[in-house]
Amino acid sequence: MAKLTSFTFISLNGFYKGINDDINWHQHGGEEAEYSVESLKSNNTLLFGRVTYEMMKRFWPTQMAYDSFPEVADGMNNSEKIVVSKTLQSTDWKNTQIINENLIERITELKKTSKKNITLLGSGTILKQLSDANLVDEYQIMIDPIFIEKGEPILDNLSNNINLELTKSKVFKSGTILLYYKPKAN
Repeated sequence: MAKLTSFTFISLNGFYKGINDDINWHQHGGEEAEYSVESLKSNNTLLFGRVTYEMMKRFWPTQMAYDSFPEVADGMNNSEKIVVSKTLQSTDWKNTQIINENLIERITELKKTSKKNITLLGSGTILKQLSDANLVDEYQIMIDPIFIEKGEPILDNLSNNINLELTKSKVFKSGTILLYYKPKAN
């Protein structure tokens, strides 16, 4: 059975994006970029909500992405990708398919049948739905050493509490901390 991992970076005050979906405050260089390169080598299927997908699609296929983060850009562009959207009808980003209905059923089936693990990147609305359905096997939360003025909290308005167990952590030289959690059995 495939494993579903959520990767989300947040500010110290718990926001995964700022005003107008701003993520410019996130540490993208140095060890954080090396972490992304290593993560992409796992060849997981990448899963996005539409908003996160559109942000990623605007950047990763560009020459600027290849110039700034060549290995990450290569990994992002060549990875198998799934975007969850009720409005998106087609996509021209390489190796991308669209799920436009029955998210929980489709991800449950994908976890049963896929030979690849799945990584959800950001995508707060999708993360909430998958968390409420107990489909997330691991939460990777990267905490940036910044308080941002306003934003959207990670996993707001859950249906139930999710008790977690810390399985691993990593501290980057920048002060960013990566925490790995798995849900505790109820």
